[in-house]
Amino acid sequence: MTNHDDADAVRPLTLAWVNRHLDAGERIVRTESLHGGITAEIRRLTVGTPDGGTRDLVLRSFVDPLYVGHAEDSLNREADVLTLLTGAGVPAPGLVAVDPTAAHCEFPSLLMTHLAGRTVLDDEGLETRVPLLARQLVAIHALRPAERPREYVALTTADTVVIPKGADAAVWAAAIDVIRRPAPPYEGRFLHRDFQPGNVLFDVPPSRPAGARITGVVDWAAASWGPADLDVAHCSVNLALLHGPAWGLRFAEAYEEAGGVLAATASERLYWQVRDGLASSEEVQLVAQSWRAAGRAELTTRAVEERLDAYVIALMDALG
Repeated sequence: MTNHDDADAVRPLTLAWVNRHLDAGERIVRTESLHGGITAEIRRLTVGTPDGGTRDLVLRSFVDPLYVGHAEDSLNREADVLTLLTGAGVPAPGLVAVDPTAAHCEFPSLLMTHLAGRTVLDDEGLETRVPLLARQLVAIHALRPAERPREYVALTTADTVVIPKGADAAVWAAAIDVIRRPAPPYEGRFLHRDFQPGNVLFDVPPSRPAGARITGVVDWAAASWGPADLDVAHCSVNLALLHGPAWGLRFAEAYEEAGGVLAATASERLYWQVRDGLASSEEVQLVAQSWRAAGRAELTTRAVEERLDAYVIALMDALG
């Protein structure tokens, strides 16, 4: 087996487990660490086939002690959702194997098919990609699985919000008051629950950014049942932090233009937008770090905090 370097090598027990799930005559010829995983290590495995060709698989392993305790539940849920999405018309990976309790591997792991394309976090071409993201999310929300995933979980509370340094205290206090209210009634939809540019793969022709197309949606571990507004809000805040507050506001419009249906009243929409916006306050440092690793060197923690403050202000102004 050849690697970029030793850091990309698959651990011995895990390698043996992966090999048991390959076809006869296949072998791993190359491994590569992929950027983007916050909770797990992600590697692309290039598999040599008997006819001289190759195919790629993706291995996700929970190695950080902070997250290993959640691995079993997370991997089982992702395995279930990938199985459910087979043939559903959404470009998701196919499940190959899962070892949620590390019964065979050094760490809890999941093996899946590799999708073509790459994540695109640059500002260039954004006006083309936002409508594509919106249409893809509408298609996900249209899924009606035979077995519903679990109800959505909102982890952020009014007491756990982290107000950025130098933020508009009065606006943030008002925003926190919004999420003290009971959640509005909603019509349930199939949610990805972490739908954002870092989990969407694109094929972008180098000479024609306007010809971009989506080739895959990944990281389905948090898939659940809940309000479409929550998925829209999550993608909105990520766009706001990556590209500026105006793009966060634009995404909800693009979702409706693509045929998506949001909550009926402005106050109900505000609840979900603010809830997910404030949830991001607890993850600014981690998110900024992952974006810098992916090439957005200017997105320091401070820069992302400032954009989050501006976005929360824009939400309260536009929707309040």
